[in-house]
Amino acid sequence: MKDNNEREANLTPKNRIQAEKNWNYRRILTLFARLMLGGIFIYASYDKIRHPAAFAKAVYNYQILPDGFINLTAIVLPWLELVLGSFLIIGFWLPGTVVICNLLLMTFTGALLFNMARGLDIGCGCFSTTAESAINFRTVLRDASFLIPAVYLFYDTFFSRNNPALNRDDDESSFKLHPRKENDQ
Repeated sequence: MKDNNEREANLTPKNRIQAEKNWNYRRILTLFARLMLGGIFIYASYDKIRHPAAFAKAVYNYQILPDGFINLTAIVLPWLELVLGSFLIIGFWLPGTVVICNLLLMTFTGALLFNMARGLDIGCGCFSTTAESAINFRTVLRDASFLIPAVYLFYDTFFSRNNPALNRDDDESSFKLHPRKENDQ
């Protein structure tokens, strides 16, 4: 496998300009996805933090968690959303933040689908603790659409070819996603 320096040495000037242009577009798209998803998480946490009892009732209405976890979830989840949203916006600890965001969004979407299939007439509790309309296909589609930037960030964070955070060759102790060579120990 060629390292980044060898690849850059083999680029023609025209290809180098195109590669830099693509890299800039990717950075802008990644920043936009981080800011959008971070804003969504922060906005979603605001009302839940202010009204934990009402959010606990919304969690209870889903009829998924045991009673012992309802209050804990109602207290911890909004603060987790606030921290994750903040981390996305400032770009702190992105690999962990992106994984947790994806897991949460998949869990939220799954819970919505599960209760929609069960025919429960409950409010989403996604952005507000006040009485919302019952879960419907539009609500599920809205929440599932948040997975688009989240999955893009997951791809960009873990599978991007030139991600300096995960594929550094400047020191031996850094985390690398490429396989070990036979002479590595």
